[in-house]
Amino acid sequence: MSNKLYIGSLSYDTNEDSLKEFFSQAGTVTSANIITDKMTGRSKGFGFVEMSSEEEAKKAIEMLNGKELDGRTIFVDEARPMKRNF
Repeated sequence: MSNKLYIGSLSYDTNEDSLKEFFSQAGTVTSANIITDKMTGRSKGFGFVEMSSEEEAKKAIEMLNGKELDGRTIFVDEARPMKRNF
């Protein structure tokens, strides 16, 4: 397992600071990124959080998967490499 987590079903109102603060319940957050549309700058509804250790990443999945953030039930799982479709 890695320290990087995929966060799905984010509210469009969630920002990187609030995401980082929410995940700090499970440990030290080294980065929090929300993926945005290049044209509009609007959130695509998902992002990534990197925890300082694998143990904290596992704890974050157990603690925060299925919890509510900014009015939405979020999905938290280990981030996986993006698959290329050629």
